[in-house]
Parts: sequence; structure tokens; C-alpha cells
Amino acid sequence: MSKPMLLEEFTRLPPALTVDCVDGLAGAIDSVAGAAAPSHRFLRYGWFAAALKAYGGAARTLTVAREGEPVAALPIVASGPAWAKLVSVPGCYWPFRSFPVREDAGVEAVEALLPRLAREARALRVGPVYDGDPGLELLKEAARAKGWAVLDRFVADSFLLDITAAQGEGPWPRNSTLKKNRFHEKHLGSHGELDWSFVHGADWTDAAFDALAEIEEKSWIADRTDGSDAKFTARGHGGFWRAAAEDPVIARSMWAALLRIDGTPTAFSFDMNAGTLKYAIANSYDPRVAKHSPGKLLYYRNLVRAIEDGITTVDWGAGDSGYKQVIGAEKGPAIRDWLFVRPGIDALAGKLLRSAWKRTGRAEGESAPAKADRVLDAEQSQGGGKEGEGSDN
Repeated sequence: MSKPMLLEEFTRLPPALTVDCVDGLAGAIDSVAGAAAPSHRFLRYGWFAAALKAYGGAARTLTVAREGEPVAALPIVASGPAWAKLVSVPGCYWPFRSFPVREDAGVEAVEALLPRLAREARALRVGPVYDGDPGLELLKEAARAKGWAVLDRFVADSFLLDITAAQGEGPWPRNSTLKKNRFHEKHLGSHGELDWSFVHGADWTDAAFDALAEIEEKSWIADRTDGSDAKFTARGHGGFWRAAAEDPVIARSMWAALLRIDGTPTAFSFDMNAGTLKYAIANSYDPRVAKHSPGKLLYYRNLVRAIEDGITTVDWGAGDSGYKQVIGAEKGPAIRDWLFVRPGIDALAGKLLRSAWKRTGRAEGESAPAKADRVLDAEQSQGGGKEGEGSDN
């Protein structure tokens, strides 16, 4: 009589993976994004649809399902000349450009996707994106194992404010900082009645976006640049954010602190909240009141509210580190641009071009002078920086 097999003696087969590619954006994107890391759950159908609406392009979506459940979704659009067969992930550069994967997705999911990707394109561009990005790390591991060439170029260092660590050293913001802010706020009030408010969720109306655009049109961005980097104007990226807010889930993560003086929009700070993480995306102000530091006053109010809402970390992104380090931010993960070139002669060519690709970026460790991130530095240079602008932090 045969001896019954013990449970541990059975060989467990790997879960079945299926790969699909559809024209347009796949509905599975939302399913994957909903189970992604909290920091990446904004990478929804509406996010990519907003990019297509604002910047153009015809998307295809590669999806990987594990036993019928989507675990990865890679939207792609053609980039460059048609003969190059280069594709990229659509999206917006704020806070980064990536694709969603479920938190429990393994490298095998992306390995399964690569053969179909190779049929669709010679090379895939992902980024700019942070080191450690979940989708990026799986893609790097899978691509290298399958003979793809993997090229990167450095874009910038990010800066992170660890609020929990700062609070561990005593009350934060410090009382001395709040005292200075009250002093500036008193003098700012000489320009009229101050109204501090917040915008998020269902508050994202056309009027709310118009208020932010009005501030940018009066700011140094419009005065010193061609305005293409503005986040909310018609000639900038206003179309993207208005379209993104049509998704109520994304709209709830979009957050603005707004200052009006005598009813006139005067300064804003725009972020995205993702779980306990806040992505600081844009700040702007009316230069007529720059000497009273409206941007700094507004952002400290925003940080105090963030603490109340359970935010523990602020990701300041790239750009000048001056005001960020004054507030307490420290260097975070590097931001890079990546090319994944399919195996064979294309990968060989890609490897030969590795150095040329790197040279199109910045030297490792060199800070990126992101224009829209220079707002508070510009504010200080116009009269608000003499007393230190909260340098006690």
C-alpha cells in the first residue's frame, strides 16, 4: 500500500501569467494602481489619459495578469521618428514618470511582459524617475536577465523632509520660526485682508485652477521665462492638471494651499498627497509682496496642516536645494532617465551608445536647476532673505 504524500511534498506550480496588449489605455490600470505602493496609487487611468489629452499621442497598454488578476500595467506612446520604434511611458514629470505595479508583483511578472514589449518597440524610455521606484526596479532586474541593454542618465538629486525625524528633536516647526512667520504675516497684512485656504478633492473647479494660473501669470515665471514650465496656465501645463482632476481619486490627492489678499489670488503651494507622503510640486506668488515672504508663510501653514493630516515625509523633488535645506530637507534618491533596449543587435547598439546617453544628462550629484522649484529662492532675493527665512530650522 502506497504511503500518502505529505502536503510539503507536492511541487507548487508557479502562478499562471498572461500578457496582453491593447490599443488605448487599459481599464486594468486602475486595478493595478489601487494595489500599488501608496506613493504610486495616483498612476491611474485618469493620470495617463490626462497626459494624452494635454500632450498628445496614441497609447497602447501592456498588462500582466497573475491567475486572472492584473499585477502590472505599462502604458506606452511612440516617441521620436517612427523608424526608431522608440516608446515611452506617458505622463507628467511631476512628481515623476513611471507605471503602476502591484505591491506583491515579482520580477517574473515583468519578465513575462518583455517579449511582447520587444515586438512593440526597439527601446522603452522610463523617466525621469527615482532610484528605487517599484516598477523601475523590477524592469531593471528583468531586462538585464533577459539580455536587454539598460542605459541611464543622471537628472538630479531629490530632497526629502522627514517630519517625524524633525519632531523627534523637539517641537517642529520651531517656535522661533513661527514667531518670525507671525512677524512677516503682520506686515503682509498691510496690503489688505489675508485669506488662507486649502483646495483639494471636489474643490478643484475651473475657478480654483484659474486662481493658480492668475498667480503664475504675475510671477517671475511669466516675467523671466517663456512660461512653458508654469503648471496651471494655458501655455504651460494647465491642461494636464485640469484633466487629471476629472478622476475623483486623483483630485483627492491633489492639494493646494492658497493665499488671497483682499480677495485677489496672491500665492499658492501645490502638492500631491500619497498616503503619508506629500509630493511638493509647485510654489508661486505675486512679486509685489515678495519682501514679506508669502511663499514661506504659506508653505509653513501647509506643513502644519500636513502634520494634522498624518503626513510624515515631504518629497521636494529636484531643483535648487537652498530653501529646502533651510526648512530641513536632506538629499534623497537620485532621479534618472532610463532606456531599455531590446536584445540582439539593438541592445548591442544601445551599449555602444551608453556613454553618449549619459552625457545628455548631468554629472552625478550635480543639482538640477528646475525652474519652477526656484520660487522661494527668488522670493528671498527680492527682499525676504535678509533675516534668514527660517534658517533656524
